Amino acid sequence: MDPLKEAAAIKSEVSRVIASTAYQTYEKRLLKEVKEHTVPHHVAVIMDGNRRFAKEFGLTPTEGHIKGKDKLEEVLDWCMELGVKVLTVYAFSTENFDRDLDEVDSLMQMFEDNFYRLAKDERVHRHGIRVRVLGQRELLPDNVIRAIEVAESATAEYSNFYYNLATAYGSRQEIIHAIKQIAKQVKSGNLDVEDIDERTFSSYLYTADLPDPDLILRTSGEERISNFLLWQLAYSELYFTDVYWPGFRKIDLLRAFRSYQMRQRRFGK
Repeated sequence: MDPLKEAAAIKSEVSRVIASTAYQTYEKRLLKEVKEHTVPHHVAVIMDGNRRFAKEFGLTPTEGHIKGKDKLEEVLDWCMELGVKVLTVYAFSTENFDRDLDEVDSLMQMFEDNFYRLAKDERVHRHGIRVRVLGQRELLPDNVIRAIEVAESATAEYSNFYYNLATAYGSRQEIIHAIKQIAKQVKSGNLDVEDIDERTFSSYLYTADLPDPDLILRTSGEERISNFLLWQLAYSELYFTDVYWPGFRKIDLLRAFRSYQMRQRRFGK
């Protein structure tokens, strides 16, 4: 090898090792700091940026979504390690059905495979993770619905950790559905109009038996909620990061938690 090229290669490798060591040191310090304070009980994530990540690295949209799925596996582990009890992720919105048919079909196949896998996942059963889908599942293909039912049934008795996948989900649609259910109860005489309050309304949402999110996290640099948990996030802390979802690192999650811990939650008081 040319001496100059060899020297450059050595310098590059040394720089890489130094950067990696510095990153690991910072991550350990940040992890220690976060664990010394209260972590959010319920974290909700808008996983954004799969397709832009794929485009940037010359991948297909489907490959980008696969990278995103793999990242979610990591984030689930990180959340359990940190003591989070509820993780809700925005997997597929009602508006996403308008995307390219091939992309939607590949996502549906991915969902089917993933739900069957979750039903048999040793980690899920070892940690007592309850898997649930939030959304209008009737809009999904029958094969995906069957896979969802298998995963939910296999984990129905667990309560150590709640893993919610918002699939075919839209918050406005959820709210309208709740209004219709309440109207039916009023019409049938089972509910008095004067008894309708926030607690009553919340009991008709998909998240009826879950606490509202403490932290809403969105990746990819977009700073909007995109029809996600609009009622439930009334007093949630919001955190936005520029990184695309497949590139999300543990250090990014720790930074989000540290930001959350530095805020004073007033709940309107």
